[in-house]
Amino acid sequence: MRIALGVEYDGSPFCGWQTQPSGCGVQDALERALAQIADQRVEAQCAGRTDAGVHALGQVVHFDTDAARPLTAWVRGVNVLLPRTIAVTWAREVDPVFHARYQARGRAYTYLLLNRAERPGLHHGHVGWHHHHLALEPMQEAAAHLRGVHDFSAFRAAECQARSPVKELRRLDIERKGDLLVFQFAADAFLHHMVRNMVGCLVKVGNGTRPPEWVKAVLDSRDRNRAAPTFPASGLYLTGVEYDAVWGLPASRADARSLALVGELDSQD
Repeated sequence: MRIALGVEYDGSPFCGWQTQPSGCGVQDALERALAQIADQRVEAQCAGRTDAGVHALGQVVHFDTDAARPLTAWVRGVNVLLPRTIAVTWAREVDPVFHARYQARGRAYTYLLLNRAERPGLHHGHVGWHHHHLALEPMQEAAAHLRGVHDFSAFRAAECQARSPVKELRRLDIERKGDLLVFQFAADAFLHHMVRNMVGCLVKVGNGTRPPEWVKAVLDSRDRNRAAPTFPASGLYLTGVEYDAVWGLPASRADARSLALVGELDSQD
């Protein structure tokens, strides 16, 4: 049978989602726990292969198994065996043709950026940081140039394996909550480092280094060398994956959960 899981994790201790020979990936830890419950080797496929240091509130995973187990075993049982920085949040039996990555209709990310003179302490590893004040309105103006269907080659990592650089950026909203800037992204799919590269460019606009229209020029150039350096992974969260209702998966609670996280950070910082 094929089982789909919702998974959340703190990416700080891991070398990314992808399995590695050293066993340092989120995938490695999850597969070890699943294998103990299934009493057989398990291979997990995810919706979004997050990089080292990137977190997830709404990752979706599927795996195949011959082991007949109640769905609670794939949640509570697996969680007992996982590191404390990874948790399964739900499990569903799905049609064997379901694929967590290929059936996804969209993905959402949140980037949390601490904007104050002092570096983060308590939330080190869970927010990005910029010490100079960032002006919100110019960044919002620049963000408008990025929404829609575009060739995002200028924001694509050299090692990106996507077949096409053309994506539909359905949402790019920025708001300030105290010392935090919250960037909300949604698209049909994202290129490797696309979100972090866009954040880097928007920060250049926010600190007055570049005007808002510069972001459009970078986009139109399709030249990665024209864009800003890749922003740190620490503030990036995969907050949700969108699927057709036919698969019967829980609706994403990404916005509510990421905003709750923002509220927690805002109140403590």
